[in-house]
Amino acid sequence: MAIKRRELLTSLGVASVAALSVGSFPRASLAQSPAKVRAGYLHTLAVDGQLWLADHTGSFEEQGLEMEWIQFTTGLELFQALISGGIDVLTTGAVISNFPARGQGKMFLTNCVEFGTAQLWVNTDQGVEDFDDLRGKKISTTVGTTAHVYLDRALRSHGLAPEDVEIVNQRMSEAVTSFISGAVPAVALWVPFNIRVRDQVASAKKLDDASAYYPEAAIISGWAAGNDYFESNPEVLKRIIRAWLPANDFLVAKPDEALEILQANYYDTVPLSDLKEQYQAQKAFTSTEWRELYADGTVTNWLNQVTDFFAEQAGIDSPVPADEYFRPELYLEVVKA
Repeated sequence: MAIKRRELLTSLGVASVAALSVGSFPRASLAQSPAKVRAGYLHTLAVDGQLWLADHTGSFEEQGLEMEWIQFTTGLELFQALISGGIDVLTTGAVISNFPARGQGKMFLTNCVEFGTAQLWVNTDQGVEDFDDLRGKKISTTVGTTAHVYLDRALRSHGLAPEDVEIVNQRMSEAVTSFISGAVPAVALWVPFNIRVRDQVASAKKLDDASAYYPEAAIISGWAAGNDYFESNPEVLKRIIRAWLPANDFLVAKPDEALEILQANYYDTVPLSDLKEQYQAQKAFTSTEWRELYADGTVTNWLNQVTDFFAEQAGIDSPVPADEYFRPELYLEVVKA
């Protein structure tokens, strides 16, 4: 199913487009020279959904951007590439609150709240039915990621300290394999790994997910640029934002149509029903709603909570607060009140 930019804007409706107050997503000025941007990403809907919709409709090209997309497995690897100069910008999950808190990168754009994407699954055949049964048990996850941030909050919210369990650090694919094989009785994961667990372990039970702690706490996926790149290329970053805007609002306004496009062109190994399940696990906002969440400090507060976790767990000395590493001014300039 193909849909181009004009069709996308028509599908969204005049009112929705006008509400953005961004000049109906203006094309890049003819005076602007094409900008080549190396962009790293994780291939999971909560991180790259808007990215691929914008790619499909030609939004990046219309903003004068030549995007080189480079896929990574974890947010940790993404930021390592950003710090080393291998990429210019990235889009990732909870790690967006980690490395910038160390002074490495500036966040400038959000994708979604990973509302229920982080989940805790247990194997009831191994005697785990609730949180109390986790005491002294092994839980596999990928340390330093969305799943780990969520797991820490879930444990503490149910009267357990991280020291009360044994956290086994593995790549997520390996963590899920450990759970499926019976090597561990619990796994903290992110979607779509839940589908493997659900389909392959008859005694698997989802104990909890991140939605239980929203809106007091939230894990955000978003975009960051290298420090030097952010300071030297604000106009390029604004073009990325402008390319992202119509894709985001199309995803929010017409999720069924958007997901069909994504499944057919970018997620062809994922059944459409599974992709829709992934979308239900995230919380998306319109571009104007995001502006309000930027302006009133909600996003900054959510980011600071996750930064506090990383500061404690990773021993970050004098962490940079989100008030400094989250730089919403570019978005606020593009999307007017």
